[in-house]
Amino acid sequence: MTEARDFLKKISPYKPGRPIEEVARVLGLKGEIIKLASNENPLGPSPLAVQALQKALIESNLYPDDSCFYLKKKLAERMGVEPGQIIVGNGSVEILPLITLAFLDPEHSAVASQSAFIWFKIATQIAAGELIEVPMRDYRHDLRAMLKATKKNTRLLYIANPNNPTGTIVTRAEVEDFFENVPEDVLVVMDEAYFEYIDDPDYPDSLRYLREGRNILILRTFSKIYGLAGVRLGYGMARPEVIASLSKLRVSFNVNLLSQVAGMAALDDHEHVKKSRAMNEAGKKYLYEAYRTLGFFYLPTYANFIFVDLGKDSQVVFESLQKRGIITRTIKEYGFPHALRITIGNEEQNRRLIRALEEIL
Repeated sequence: MTEARDFLKKISPYKPGRPIEEVARVLGLKGEIIKLASNENPLGPSPLAVQALQKALIESNLYPDDSCFYLKKKLAERMGVEPGQIIVGNGSVEILPLITLAFLDPEHSAVASQSAFIWFKIATQIAAGELIEVPMRDYRHDLRAMLKATKKNTRLLYIANPNNPTGTIVTRAEVEDFFENVPEDVLVVMDEAYFEYIDDPDYPDSLRYLREGRNILILRTFSKIYGLAGVRLGYGMARPEVIASLSKLRVSFNVNLLSQVAGMAALDDHEHVKKSRAMNEAGKKYLYEAYRTLGFFYLPTYANFIFVDLGKDSQVVFESLQKRGIITRTIKEYGFPHALRITIGNEEQNRRLIRALEEIL
């Protein structure tokens, strides 16, 4: 029997939120099950994207445009960059191992926060690189501590902004100070999956650093506010030479025809984005008050989910909610054994969640 390489033994596969079909089957549940585990848009997919998908289905027998020419062109115009500064992926998460394979090996290291998006760790392990994990401060990235942790062999530094699973951000001033001091040979990977939900003036303009020629790679996705998580589409933006290196590792036709069509249409669906933001803001206000009343500690969020500390083993509450047809997400692997990450749903879903928590307590 051929044995796999030793470094693979260190990798713990990513565990996504449980799908509705699995929970229904395993628990034998009847009736509506709501999923508040994976930060999907409760408003559903962009209507313009759905229309485009319906028209494009008849062409599913054809290979997609491998270069994603028109999608890149549209993204470039929207973001104020050049098409050669964009790479498109099967979700933005597909791009993370391309980054580590391009810039890491066993002789080089990457820096990340201990409680940041866990795919930073997995991607680094895929490249057999060293991961330097830095404790968060007040549930936020400690950028100064991360800078101090960099070594001569450090090539990557990861920042999720907002961070998953805490929903917190680093501010414009903090990032400005950070870029004044980060070594030029360190590529800063800024994951902005929840970017479209934010209107805070203190949120940094990462694209400005890219336009200035800084060594930054910005990741964004269509999975969240555009409601296309099932379509799988994300993109990265960086200097042309960085994108050229990543493109050499990309699998041919990695972004299918339907994904490209849906993405282009979703970019024009400003009404859907507006409604999604409004629903999210209303959900925040309701849930903040409800969690306070229940006596839970929570973190104000810049995303479409809320970090909620229950003060007890989260697995017990997680399982009790599942039995009531509500799927949430434990985050023990991030170092939070008493907390759940719970997506902000629509009004009915949020009220059902709170009623269930009241019953459980």
